[in-house]
Amino acid sequence: MTNRLFTLSLLMASVLAASAQVTAPPESVTVTAAKSRATVEKFAKAFTSPTKLAEKIARWESGICPVTVGQPPALASLVTDRVRDIAASVGAPVNADASCRPNIQIVFTTTPQALLDDVRAHDPVYLGYAETSSQREKLATVTRPVQAWYATETIDMDGMRTVDSARQVGTGITVKNIGASAMPFSSGVNRDPIYLPNATYAKVTGNHINNVVRSGFNHVLIVVDSSKLAGRKFNPLADYIAMLALTQLSSPDACQELPSIVNMLAAGCDQAMEGMTVTDLAYLRGLYKMDADKNLVSQQNEIADRMQQALGR
Repeated sequence: MTNRLFTLSLLMASVLAASAQVTAPPESVTVTAAKSRATVEKFAKAFTSPTKLAEKIARWESGICPVTVGQPPALASLVTDRVRDIAASVGAPVNADASCRPNIQIVFTTTPQALLDDVRAHDPVYLGYAETSSQREKLATVTRPVQAWYATETIDMDGMRTVDSARQVGTGITVKNIGASAMPFSSGVNRDPIYLPNATYAKVTGNHINNVVRSGFNHVLIVVDSSKLAGRKFNPLADYIAMLALTQLSSPDACQELPSIVNMLAAGCDQAMEGMTVTDLAYLRGLYKMDADKNLVSQQNEIADRMQQALGR
């Protein structure tokens, strides 16, 4: 990947045309009560979007390095620091190096679609997994005032990391033709190795519950349409951005039954959250404590179990 998007993000700051109001301390957390196990499980599943290749829940497996552009320095630092603080509090890895290469890029801009058009043209890997040009076009379409794009990676039993992509990312692999058999009227069997030009691989165990493979985030791009959010309180927005930075929501537009910061921008929700709720934090802690190498169902159940314990239900 290149640093081109980061350079573009800095240029987008010059077209910013929205102001934000800071009215509450960034440490504020909304305290609420949880409900039944079924409700907690439903909440956990709504927050889990399995990766395309490993079909597991992605989380940060390497230290996060967020950067925010398109706002005055004080507000940009507020967002960046909030993402770091919440990540540390829920057990997500944080890169402490001040000169680290950004892997979470948060861009405030009044022209979000122009930004995504450029990403699609020059850095399509930032959009996430796509098999066709039409899928990439759909991914690059801005539909929400705050939207996130996730590039994920697969980590195998040897720790090898491969960015999830339908495009050829290497020289391909050669495998033994162990299933070869003689064809009718042939005098022998062709056991020449088979070359797979577009294949990638990961070393796994044969266990269907725990195959040692993990899914992680490689890069997260979060774009905020400043023109649509002018006048909103800034601290709840920072918490909303932090949630998007640490987990890939399955249904960002769905109104959650349990109080959550994601309801802030969900259509038809009448819950006005002032920050992350205890439910949100319980979910994130469950996510970053779960066994990342188990299958999807086991991961979802473990997160729900940890949430229930944390919420006292």
